[in-house]
Amino acid sequence: MSSSFNTLLRLLPMALVLGLNAGTAQAQTAPVTSPAPAGEEAQRYELGGITISGTRYLDPNTLIGLTGLKIGDPITIPGEEIGRAIRKLWDQGILGDVSVSITRTEGRRIFLDFNLKERPRLSNFVFTGISKGQADELKNKIKLIRGKVVTDALLNNTRTQVRKYYTNKSFLDAKVTITQVPDSALSNSVVLRINVDKGEKIRIRDIAFEGNEAFSEGKLQKKLKKTKAKKPYKLLTSGKFQQKEYDEDKTKLLDFYNAQGYRDAVIVSDTLIRQKDGLALRIRVDEGPKYYFRNITWSGNYLYDDKTLASVLGIKSGSVYSKETLDKRLNYNPTGQDITSLYMNDGYLFFQIDPVETKVEGDSIDIEMRLSEGVQARIKDVNIAGNTKTSDHVLRRELRTLPGDKFNRELLIRSQREISTLGYFDPEKVGINPVPNPADGTVDINYTVVEKPSDQITLSGGWGGYAGFIGTVGLVFNNFSLRKAGDFHNWTPVPAGDGQRLSLNVQANGLQYQAYSMSFTEPWLGGRKPNSLSFSLNRSISRITYGSTFDVSTGSYIKSTSASLGLGRRLRIPDDYFTLSNSLSFTQYDFQKYGQYLGGGLPETGKANNITFNTTLSRNSIDNPTFTRRGSSLSLSLSLTPPYSVFKGSHPDPIEWIEFHKWMFDASWFTPLVGKLVLNTRAHFGFIGTYNGNRTPGPFERFKMGGAGLGYGGSANFLVGTEYIGLRGYADPNDANAIPTAQSNQSGGIVYNKYVMEMRYPVSLNPAATVYVLGFAEAGNSFDQYTNYNPYKLYRSAGVGARIFMSAFGLLGFDYGIPFDEIPRNANNAGTPAKNGIFHFIIGQQIR
Repeated sequence: MSSSFNTLLRLLPMALVLGLNAGTAQAQTAPVTSPAPAGEEAQRYELGGITISGTRYLDPNTLIGLTGLKIGDPITIPGEEIGRAIRKLWDQGILGDVSVSITRTEGRRIFLDFNLKERPRLSNFVFTGISKGQADELKNKIKLIRGKVVTDALLNNTRTQVRKYYTNKSFLDAKVTITQVPDSALSNSVVLRINVDKGEKIRIRDIAFEGNEAFSEGKLQKKLKKTKAKKPYKLLTSGKFQQKEYDEDKTKLLDFYNAQGYRDAVIVSDTLIRQKDGLALRIRVDEGPKYYFRNITWSGNYLYDDKTLASVLGIKSGSVYSKETLDKRLNYNPTGQDITSLYMNDGYLFFQIDPVETKVEGDSIDIEMRLSEGVQARIKDVNIAGNTKTSDHVLRRELRTLPGDKFNRELLIRSQREISTLGYFDPEKVGINPVPNPADGTVDINYTVVEKPSDQITLSGGWGGYAGFIGTVGLVFNNFSLRKAGDFHNWTPVPAGDGQRLSLNVQANGLQYQAYSMSFTEPWLGGRKPNSLSFSLNRSISRITYGSTFDVSTGSYIKSTSASLGLGRRLRIPDDYFTLSNSLSFTQYDFQKYGQYLGGGLPETGKANNITFNTTLSRNSIDNPTFTRRGSSLSLSLSLTPPYSVFKGSHPDPIEWIEFHKWMFDASWFTPLVGKLVLNTRAHFGFIGTYNGNRTPGPFERFKMGGAGLGYGGSANFLVGTEYIGLRGYADPNDANAIPTAQSNQSGGIVYNKYVMEMRYPVSLNPAATVYVLGFAEAGNSFDQYTNYNPYKLYRSAGVGARIFMSAFGLLGFDYGIPFDEIPRNANNAGTPAKNGIFHFIIGQQIR
């Protein structure tokens, strides 16, 4: 027997041991070694070759590379080299078994074979024990990919993700079992059967604090915004425990303590106790002493003296120490001026301030404000990105930060606001990024915007008494470009990008009612100043049909034709939030056998003409037109006709030439309260009068109150100058149970007042569909004579609602209002008014 054969016999037991060790490597991490046979020493060889066996899908050359072994490497048997190779293969997580055997030896050269068993691949996965909806949600969360190797990590991660999903839904005892079922249709593939046993929902039933002396337990519980105890009387509280939200609540709790002067407050411990009926949360706090500001000194300030800086800071000795207040007064105070704004609004972009606590004595803290004023920075370049549809000049003309100007943080924020209110971009994504250039003392301003659809299509309908169902089709192009209209390639579908507004509208109900309108607005006439030009044309006709036919020669109708031209400009005094607009309009009413429906002493057949000059002074400082958080909107308008009745001698017929003067005031304020909750308060007033005390206003200018204020009249007056004032909770102005404002043949009020308070909360601020809910309380009334006017006699209501703003359709609203006051009966209100709540559907923004 040759010596090489004898050597192979001696190594055979060792090879068998290596194979057994590798075959059980599923749970091994230690090196794979084998003791040498008794009396034998480890032998060194040269690796002559490696082969892979047992695999079907994996590439053999890749697997050989993973072992880390190369032909020609020295190999010790027994030794560490083969053990390391096995571990490297096993660490990939794609193998279910590994064994190594010696295929042959040639002198001192040895040849090895790695016999591998592949893990199965995922062909599908199914959930059991849960609903289809939850299964669909989980499929999106765990993201299992078909064809992927089923490793232990994959199984553990799937188990963890499913348990986390149900833990966040308060199923803290959820159990997840994963079974691998061989797929008969595919070799070496399995279907994962994920069975979920949710168990019972476990909620927080009690939250208790220990160590709190300065604040009651109830007050501290309110600071935990998302971690609440479930109580029978708390219908909207889920009682869920989610670790991430709880960690955020703990931070907010400490922020509250710090804001009240307890800067050393800490949460010593927090324990979640499992009880029979749920969870009990125990939070132990150490409040520490309450601190106060004592001496505040300034250093490094040259532009402003200590007294001026202290006045802007507004923190006096003895005030409660609050890092939150200090940070607002130093860096950004949304309700007033701060130290940083004082400098940065004068160009000192490189300004820095560092408050340093120099002494803590008892409950008092001394602070030194260390300033580095730097130099004034001037704007170098202004860049705009993201406007794929809107022309650059439309944005640049709204900017208050121009190249060469001193840097001004207030004007930077104002520019962001002006871009947001254009309506062409997502207001939540208007970015401003100043890029300082310390080397030359300049700054580049980079604005980024995200375009959103701004054109709208209106498809709506309303029901009125005489008119019946009225359908509306409207198109509003809010970013139109007349300049580009001459090039056919720009019609996609219409030329856009220059910020002009074109509106087309059609209302109809077959033969009975038809109305057509068109308007155009150029907001920057000439392109240099914000002077607007607008004009509009309107044509409408309403007929009273008898049966299903209408004879023009004998039927009753009213036709209205009007045109208007307006000019507006932005003012600089008192500030540049003010605008002044003026317009001149002409309307002619042509009616036949229709006077009885109009009232006001008009003949049955005739014509009436209305020449009106309107001037409006308004101020608008809101931050976002879609969902406003802060700011105000004020408007005072005056409409005047020529004073025909005061002319001496011969003058136009008072019926043929309409005469009135109308005053309107609207005010709206927005105040952020807590988080995203916003308070909106409004007040509205309107007055109509004549120049001659012996005359009363005719039927062509009136106020009607009630309903949603959409203006779909049940009588003829929706054709004329009637102002429809919404009052939720009460019937439409033309309903039998409407609020009475008129007597005998009058058709509306000549004076009104209304007050509104709304609490608004956003559900979604996505520009494609901005949604917010609201609760409201409002009161108002209109009066047919000044002698009857009583500003305290109001019809009150309250309710809830929602608003949905979609770029393509504008604003849609739903309200449910409950009236508080009964409507008295009179000649125009014969029915018994309903006392129940009323649903209202709103289209478009209502300002009154």
